[in-house]
Amino acid sequence: MAKSKSVCDLKSCFLCMHCLTDWIPVIDAQRKNYVIKKGEAIFKEGDPVTGIYFVYEGKIKVHKKWDAEKELILRFAQKGDIVGHLGLGDTGYYPVSATAIEAGVICYISMDFLESTLNINNNFVIKLMRFFANELQESEKRMRNLAHMPVKGRVAQALISLKNKFGINAGGYIDIDLSRQDLAAFTGAAYESLFRTINDLVEEKIIEIAGKNILIKAEDLLRKLTEEAA
Repeated sequence: MAKSKSVCDLKSCFLCMHCLTDWIPVIDAQRKNYVIKKGEAIFKEGDPVTGIYFVYEGKIKVHKKWDAEKELILRFAQKGDIVGHLGLGDTGYYPVSATAIEAGVICYISMDFLESTLNINNNFVIKLMRFFANELQESEKRMRNLAHMPVKGRVAQALISLKNKFGINAGGYIDIDLSRQDLAAFTGAAYESLFRTINDLVEEKIIEIAGKNILIKAEDLLRKLTEEAA
């Protein structure tokens, strides 16, 4: 990754929003901003943990090896979100990978500085604990869905989650440029199963497709699919 000539605004990310105002100049002195290209790895599963990252621009997928040939996307991150926090465990290695799905800018802080921040900023610690708790609940829900929900229900749930996370653009499409392979990895489905399901949803006039873009035409029917599957 190359260092960014532009720097973050010290107000938009999870770290800066929840730290003491007096701590912001310290963050400014310690942070490093990097430009990331589409498809560039920020860190890989098994890499030694050096620090954590906050997204200033762009979108990132957090993913894990599922087997020798497949991956499972655990979550997506966008402006303001934290990435790399799962490396805070005792192993000293990142248990997941993070890859840019569009060009952007990220902010990096070292583990030593993070520990200093945790010691000084009680509110940040509380917000981080709540974030971990919410993420654990979401992870458990997704694992349950993978085990018990059919592909059509999981695709419906994934599309609703993506819309809630990224919103829609001026054309009404979900505001993320996501490949079908990534969508399959997010739903935990084989590419062929995802392809058939997407075609079914189009024929049923529940969604509309334009290239990689997806427009939800009948969100109530999508939600019904997730409820029936549950």
